[in-house]
Amino acid sequence: MSKLYTTVEWANGANIYEVNVRQYTQEGTFKAFAAHLPRLRDMGVEIVWLMPITPISREKRLGTMGSYYACSSYTGINPEFGTPDDFKQLVQQVHSLGMKIIIDWVANHTGYDHEWTKLHPDWFVQDAAGNFVEINGWNDVIDLDYKNEDMRREMIRCMQYWVTECGIDGFRCDMAHLVPLDFWKAARIACDAVTPLFWLAECDVIDYADVFDVNYAWDWMHKTEAYFKQKISLQDCVKSLDTYFNYPKGSAKLLFTTNHDENSWNGTEYEKYNGGARALAVLSCTWPGIPLVYSGQEIPNLVRLPFFEKGALQWNGTPLLHGFYQVLLQERRLNKALQNGSNFIRLDVPHDKVLAWLQVKDNQKLLVALNLSATDRLRFQLKHDQLPGTYRNIFSGLEQKMDGVREIELQAWEYIVYSCRN
Repeated sequence: MSKLYTTVEWANGANIYEVNVRQYTQEGTFKAFAAHLPRLRDMGVEIVWLMPITPISREKRLGTMGSYYACSSYTGINPEFGTPDDFKQLVQQVHSLGMKIIIDWVANHTGYDHEWTKLHPDWFVQDAAGNFVEINGWNDVIDLDYKNEDMRREMIRCMQYWVTECGIDGFRCDMAHLVPLDFWKAARIACDAVTPLFWLAECDVIDYADVFDVNYAWDWMHKTEAYFKQKISLQDCVKSLDTYFNYPKGSAKLLFTTNHDENSWNGTEYEKYNGGARALAVLSCTWPGIPLVYSGQEIPNLVRLPFFEKGALQWNGTPLLHGFYQVLLQERRLNKALQNGSNFIRLDVPHDKVLAWLQVKDNQKLLVALNLSATDRLRFQLKHDQLPGTYRNIFSGLEQKMDGVREIELQAWEYIVYSCRN
């Protein structure tokens, strides 16, 4: 089974970098963030995703500055970030460096003082007394009524505005599964008619993979947290990854160790995964799917960023993990085995804390092994008739010739990534 729509060519096998504009710099503006674009391009970033850039409602605002996800207008710019011209200039700068830019789109709900609440109160879900309601437990937003066709049409028109007026390349759709699937089909048809776009869904529901190019691997991420808390086995985690191979052909999963929600509410990847955070980042970049890097992971950022107040990432010179991500993202771009249509081979390992696999396409290969034990140094053999070749360790640069059997030894949390691009 294939998904309904074709993914734009430039997004196949790409990577995504999530930008929290408010917390990215001391200034918290588009202009201040733009100074980082050359570094991100050098790191290998291909798609820049901006968290919501629309104005934030004041009524029932949470904290001092409010949530980006409680908007007061779908076509305005949050003044704390800059002006509409500042945003258009940022889009141009991203494009001039050969990258793409997508924006967060919050279609399920708005803030309490969104302009539509006065102009079109019937566009919102209301209780018997005529009060606006929100059914998911968020105190600063109200739900839109997707039974209203006029609201649907205007929502799509607002989405088209960002494409026609600002030249964005796609949308990351917040809580996409809370919005009817038939709306997303209509929105995609209408917006793609302007120019073909990239569509990312924040959901883990297989039906939505028919419409969206990429959706979240939420289940995998939650399973890894349970594994690191010693609640489940690594094999239970891998079962989650296996289910993603059943998704429609042409769809992909977004793989990540953190994002804005996880960092602020559940802790940094180092709080959750300790010394295994980097090994899981390797998996995110080399397992079939699309990797996400969140703002500051390359520093690495060790603190939770506030959601409703001003904070700031601490940038001091070249980030420590810049080279780490640069190597991984470059390999994704250059090795055909990491691109669509590769042959994925799970390798048998006699240790329940080791995950190893081989990917092959057009005589190019990628071999990955992760030791996800917190304490044990493990030695094991990898065997497969597709294994023979001359490989290069992508991090050390050392070359090794392998036959059908390879002896591997990994320290606790250690990983190896071997590339064969003969």
